[in-house]
Amino acid sequence: MEPHIRQILAFLLLLACLKFAVNGGRDAPHPNASKNEGAPKRPSRSSDPKAGRCSYTFIVPQQKLKGALCVSTETGRANGSEMADLRAQLSNQQEQLERLRVRLEKDSALASEVSVLRRESSNMNARIAQLYAQLLHQIINKQEQAVEQRRLEELLLNTTLQVLQISNSYREMERKYEDLSSLMNNQSQMMKQLEEKCQISLATKPQQIDGSECVTRKESTESKDEVRNVQRDQSEPLQPKQTLQEIHGLLGMATDLPTHAPFISFPVTKSPGPWNDCQHVLDSEEKGISGIYLLRPKNSNQLFQVWCDQKNAQGGWTIIQRRLDGSVNFFRNWEQYKQGFGNLDGEYWLGLENLYWLTSQASYKLRVHMEDWQGRQVFAEYDSFYIEPESDWYRLRLGSYQGTAGDSLSWHSNKAFTTLDRDKDAYAGNCAHYQKGGWWYHMCAHSNLNGVWYRGGHYRSRYQDGAYWAEFHGGSYSLKKITMMVKPIQTTDIK
Repeated sequence: MEPHIRQILAFLLLLACLKFAVNGGRDAPHPNASKNEGAPKRPSRSSDPKAGRCSYTFIVPQQKLKGALCVSTETGRANGSEMADLRAQLSNQQEQLERLRVRLEKDSALASEVSVLRRESSNMNARIAQLYAQLLHQIINKQEQAVEQRRLEELLLNTTLQVLQISNSYREMERKYEDLSSLMNNQSQMMKQLEEKCQISLATKPQQIDGSECVTRKESTESKDEVRNVQRDQSEPLQPKQTLQEIHGLLGMATDLPTHAPFISFPVTKSPGPWNDCQHVLDSEEKGISGIYLLRPKNSNQLFQVWCDQKNAQGGWTIIQRRLDGSVNFFRNWEQYKQGFGNLDGEYWLGLENLYWLTSQASYKLRVHMEDWQGRQVFAEYDSFYIEPESDWYRLRLGSYQGTAGDSLSWHSNKAFTTLDRDKDAYAGNCAHYQKGGWWYHMCAHSNLNGVWYRGGHYRSRYQDGAYWAEFHGGSYSLKKITMMVKPIQTTDIK
């Protein structure tokens, strides 16, 4: 019975607490009451900090409850400090919005400036492209002008060379004319003296005067004949026995003869060059045109002119020696063989120095074309050909032979060049003295292409001094036409 009573009492207390809590909530001010600042405030029992709080202890043995059972309700009240905080936050946000608006205005101004700068940049880029195109056009024009200037310089150089050669030829002709004039004057004075002697001694010694005249004329003709025996066509043997001093004297007289001066004929070609060699000319726009061209080998400042053969044996041949008619004297000294002599339109020798620079720029082959007096033509070709510098006496280096003429040059391979004033052969004497030329003599020669040009083929001479090729008609047969020419070795030539 007693536990039941206790449960009833606890329930009643719980109802009382709930009623009190409901009444306290009604008496609390409404949240919108802050808006009606002038309205009077009703007193509230909840102003007491401890109001609305209760603590009861119920002992319910059946449910085994322990501790305090608390029911509390508290309504939210508007706090003035919170409102102030809200207003402060609102003002801060308004300030931030104002700052954002100012920054936005600045950004819009910057955006307009950026757009203006972009337009100016595009205009500047267009101007730069225009200036670049103009600069490129000017560069191209300058390059074209430089090419044209180089072509004009080369043409001027070629013309200057021609003028210098013509000037040298003119001075040489003037000198020879003066010599001939002085000789004619001397002869005129001699004739006057002879006439005076004839008039004085006509009655007493007519036979003696006639004899002196004959002796004088005989001496003059004999000196001319001796020189011509060394220079060109010889059809009779030498009459007196010649010593070395006499040969030197004849050599000096031969160089004073009115023969062709070195390289005096320079016909104008379509392109003046300079070229590396005649194969270079053949590979260019001058293809197939034979003639005289200006050459300058690679790695050299050596300028010289040659005759290019672009028709025979597939063209591209640089002619280094040619014999046609005996118009040029090939019995020369070392300096003349070094520099070259003759007429590019006819007979000439290119020159050992020019030949050295020509064959040192690449690998060359040699072709020797020969014709006898019956019109038979043969050739000898060597797959390698070059010469050493002057310090090694322009020593000959030769490859293997092929052709129809027979091999008469391999015997001279690895031999130094010899002239009358530079004896570099293996013979006890000077081979140039007996062969009357300049060549890569050994002991002495199986070929002598720079020897004396005899007319008719077989000749009579004390020595084998004709222009011969021993394997073609022997050493006593002077060939009618001889051409020595070189050409760079092509890849198709290498087997």
